[in-house]
Amino acid sequence: MTKAPEKSKVVRKLRCAVYTRKSSEEGLEQEFNSLHAQREACEAFIASQRSEGWVLVRDQYDDGGISGGTLERPGLQRLLEDIEDGLVDVVVVYKIDRLSRSLADFAKLVEVFDRNGVTFVSVTQSFNTTTSMGRLTLNILLSFAQFEREVTAERIRDKVAASRKKGMWMGGVPPYGYRVENRKLVVDEDATAHVRWIFERFLEIGSCTELAREVGTRGIRTPRGNRIDKKYIYRMLSNRAYIGEAVHKGDSYPGEHDAIIDREIWDRVHAILQESPRKRAARTRAESPALLKGLLFGPDGAAFSPTHTRKGDRLYRYYVSQTVLKHGAGSCPVGRVPAGEIEGAVIDQLRAVFRQPEIVAGTSKAARFHADDITEADARAALRELDPLWDELFPAEQARIVALLVERVDIGTGRLNVRLRVDGLSGLAREMLAGSIGEAA
Repeated sequence: MTKAPEKSKVVRKLRCAVYTRKSSEEGLEQEFNSLHAQREACEAFIASQRSEGWVLVRDQYDDGGISGGTLERPGLQRLLEDIEDGLVDVVVVYKIDRLSRSLADFAKLVEVFDRNGVTFVSVTQSFNTTTSMGRLTLNILLSFAQFEREVTAERIRDKVAASRKKGMWMGGVPPYGYRVENRKLVVDEDATAHVRWIFERFLEIGSCTELAREVGTRGIRTPRGNRIDKKYIYRMLSNRAYIGEAVHKGDSYPGEHDAIIDREIWDRVHAILQESPRKRAARTRAESPALLKGLLFGPDGAAFSPTHTRKGDRLYRYYVSQTVLKHGAGSCPVGRVPAGEIEGAVIDQLRAVFRQPEIVAGTSKAARFHADDITEADARAALRELDPLWDELFPAEQARIVALLVERVDIGTGRLNVRLRVDGLSGLAREMLAGSIGEAA
């Protein structure tokens, strides 16, 4: 009796994906690098398991120059997507830490593998994650891999700290005014003048907000072409690299690079910065009273803002068009006017108004409309007394009177138009008769 032929064993095909990773980018440009070596070893292992139904998938999942401490890797993410789509049965790596150096991250990957029925295999450390013993061994090895990574990070931090204490540049975006050459900070001569001007100008005006406006007017921008705002200026003024120092965790050490700012200027700047912004703003306003703030407008209807500058011990005040501040010089036919000249011209017109009978008569009528017992003669006499008294008034009182009398001042090329408040004239006459103006002088 002849034997029936045995049925051949059916082997299920297992689709195998090889994943490779290399931490640094060094050597990636070579014709044969570490990624290629990992892949060759993995493909040879898959070929040895051909009798078990193992076949290599066509797609390659490689991550060159990416740390194993993160899961945000392009090659790994593509592999996980294909696993979720049911395109992979076995993940093959050369070594466990190629997949992940973090125990927590590896646990997440194992969850994905188990959920999709995928087996994980290491060529040099033969493990099967479907068994409890395999998982225990993997967790132990990953604990050591994570320990090694943390120790390496500590060594790097210690090296950076030691290098900073020696004044070495350890990377990052170089401060404005410097560039990096051979891993050292080198003074950028083109930008040095801007840095020195910013420090010296801050000494004159004491305001980062005002300085940011002037920097914008001058067209000065960051090396990347971005606008310089007051926060950027404050960081510049606080950066000790400009006095030739290197800083690590709040401590300063002599740097290897050249200083741009003298220590004397640095100390004077920081004496100002130590004051509160409110006190600095109040002092700036007190030193540069602006009689026409909010009242002066240009030929295009844009308001003029007060500003000032110092040269030595002298203070020079100006009014600048908002159009110029926003769009640069030449955008307004009257871009900037000396504050003393324009304020003097307005005061001269006010003094002339006080002497005109028709204006005084209108003031008297306005006063009677407000039920005040002021005669025309009283109003004329009261307003005329303001002329010799004006120069003796405090700047704040002068500004208050101008705001009381003037509704708007329009300035153009060769012209000046002052629009008065009639009710302001009557109110001023009442104050003069009551003697309150004289007491403020």
